[in-house]
Amino acid sequence: MTARPATDLALTQRVDAAARALEPQVVAWRRDLHEHPELGNREFRTAALVAAHLRGLGLDEVRTGVAHTGVVGLLRGGLPGPVVALRADMDALPVQEAVDLPFASKATAPWNGETVGVMHACGHDCHTAILMGVASLLAGLRAELRGSVKFIFQPAEEMPPEGEEGGAKLMIEQGALDNPVPQAIFGLHVTSRQNVGRVGYRPGPTMASSDKLKITVHGRQTHGAAPWLGVDPIVTAAQVVLGLQTVVSRGLDITREPAVVTLGAIKGGLRENIIPDSVEMRGTIRAFDEAMRDDIHERVTTLAESISRGSRAGCTVCITKNYPVTVNDPALTEAMLPTLARVAGEGLELVPKVTGSEDFSYFQRLIPGLFFFVGVTPPGTDPARAPSNHSPHFYADERGLLIGLRALAHLAVDYLAAGGHR
Repeated sequence: MTARPATDLALTQRVDAAARALEPQVVAWRRDLHEHPELGNREFRTAALVAAHLRGLGLDEVRTGVAHTGVVGLLRGGLPGPVVALRADMDALPVQEAVDLPFASKATAPWNGETVGVMHACGHDCHTAILMGVASLLAGLRAELRGSVKFIFQPAEEMPPEGEEGGAKLMIEQGALDNPVPQAIFGLHVTSRQNVGRVGYRPGPTMASSDKLKITVHGRQTHGAAPWLGVDPIVTAAQVVLGLQTVVSRGLDITREPAVVTLGAIKGGLRENIIPDSVEMRGTIRAFDEAMRDDIHERVTTLAESISRGSRAGCTVCITKNYPVTVNDPALTEAMLPTLARVAGEGLELVPKVTGSEDFSYFQRLIPGLFFFVGVTPPGTDPARAPSNHSPHFYADERGLLIGLRALAHLAVDYLAAGGHR
């Protein structure tokens, strides 16, 4: 069943007019947040700004300190109806900004034992500013809203510091989706892979699961001139690296779903003439199907251990599950497509699967969710050549903010007006 758009055309037009009026403020918020980025579980200034804004709007309830620095606000509409949630992430990345902007970040902060540059290299400043604008817009329409809106400002989407918990999973554990429970949740991500004016969506599996992989090959140290007196973990590790290339290419039915196994770091040895005791490899595993994800884990473990055993080396494999697959509820996606089409017009497009990951997926495991993409690469620039999210050169064209603001506001209004989705 397709949800009807907001039944009151005048209300639809008021949403757009209010969004245009709020655009300068949203841009100003975004620039302030960009200049003052904060890492995961340390978003103290950002959270205080958000909480003060929500309280100033007179929301019915504003909770702070959820999952360390998260903020949850509830706006009860003037008419009975369902509950819908809107989510934005607030954290920045340990990246030194290389973009020449008057509001470029010069911030530094400790991260896992090092002092690092900090930058909103993934666009979470845009997400936070957009949702603050949506809160302003919907608060102004409170009397006409047919239900309630829960605003979720989430910390640590980019993973908390080592040894800490955080992000969407911890927000859920601490009641972000309780009292009241939303019937659906919407979220967006700005992306350099699309130009301004484009909005991307995909039903079903949309973003990959993400897992950390660490393989340690244990050899026996010896002089490099006499390798037969030891067990060489470097040669063994090289064989493991080559073997891992067959896990996806020869072991999985990639006509069903794609998958990725990537090693991004290898460390072993100190001198050119000493064979070391051990070599450590670190990597990432991405999948779009939970059964295939588990199969990859088993294959990687068996292959690494077997190759090592054949070389008379030991092997320790540690796979840590990070984020599940981001799965857009097909019925909800279909129901809300008319809304996205009204916002984006010809700019609405079905996008390929994204091998990046999102902890928005934790919310979707409990309630139907729709996560979509808003282009922020300037018109006329080839998105394939634009610096990607997470790059120190990542640049967001602020004309995309209005589209994100309109999209989230219309999704909330239309969902409530339709009484939810079936």
